Amino acid sequence: MAVLSFSLGQLAEQLGATLQGDAELRISGLAALQQAQPSDLSFLANAQYRKFLASSQAGAVLLTEADALGYSGNALITANPYLAYARLSHLFDRKPQAVPGIHPSALVAADAQVDPTASIGPGVVIESQARIGAQVVIGAYSVVGARSSIGDGGWLAPRVTLYHDVQIGQRVVIQSGAVIGGEGFGFANDKGVWEKIAQIGGVRIGDDVEIGANTTIDRGALSDTVIGNGVKLDNQIMIAHNVQIGDHTAMAGCVGISGSTKIGRHCMIAGGVGMVGHIEVCDNVFVTGMTMVTRSISEPGAYSSGTAMQPAGEWKKSAARIRQLDDMARRLQQLEKQLAAVTSGGDTSSEA
Repeated sequence: MAVLSFSLGQLAEQLGATLQGDAELRISGLAALQQAQPSDLSFLANAQYRKFLASSQAGAVLLTEADALGYSGNALITANPYLAYARLSHLFDRKPQAVPGIHPSALVAADAQVDPTASIGPGVVIESQARIGAQVVIGAYSVVGARSSIGDGGWLAPRVTLYHDVQIGQRVVIQSGAVIGGEGFGFANDKGVWEKIAQIGGVRIGDDVEIGANTTIDRGALSDTVIGNGVKLDNQIMIAHNVQIGDHTAMAGCVGISGSTKIGRHCMIAGGVGMVGHIEVCDNVFVTGMTMVTRSISEPGAYSSGTAMQPAGEWKKSAARIRQLDDMARRLQQLEKQLAAVTSGGDTSSEA
């Protein structure tokens, strides 16, 4: 593969950044400050890494105006170095480019619609009445179920499974092992025996969504499970039936969302969070890692549960005290009643 190379001036022009230093310097890669070489562009986006700036071998660094003060090396000065890095990263992406066409080993139903610009990989199965949009890439051994659709510009890694009646918007990225539209966990109890409830809804996913590896999104029991525009889902997330997730919400790995929960727009859900079913979370909520959300959240802001890490010996002492809280609360109530009785008696004798 040919080495990609850009002049620092070209990168500055692409970003609309202020150039400090040699506009002709050739940049052929991106790297962290500690590992960067003279042909690499690096970035400083977190104050804790500022200590590495002076000793970095990077050919140039993305910096804020404040961090550029006193820095004599080559730099691209921008208000948000991390965002600038994100945008430039696509110039150096080595992901293989798909070739339009249907691989001979793919199985495509006669009544499926596949745009001629789409790329259908080896062993892919596309079932009856499915629709594949323009410039869609479907990786090897993926399955697109009956009546499902993928909008223009979608990219499915190998071994993605879309069940029937799954509607995917435009420019959606789905990583390997993801399962979209599996049957939700719905059962009715008949005298101790579980009877299955048919999951007759579907899944609707908006535009510009990204879904991580081995993440599962169940179909709705009656109405659809809905994922809004711009939602970003990490690996190994579980989204149950009839969940609704608002536009531009992001979730880190191992989050579990129970059925019929509704999450607003622009929320951030950290790793390992669990949410019970049938609750609502408003817009602009941040939930910290490993939090268990057991009730609705109606006010924007940050929410946490559980205890922070501490040495094991201290944690054991804290846990023992937590077990004593109920008894302590009862004793406190008794003391308050006794104090109130004494105070009331004293007032009464004074009046007499």
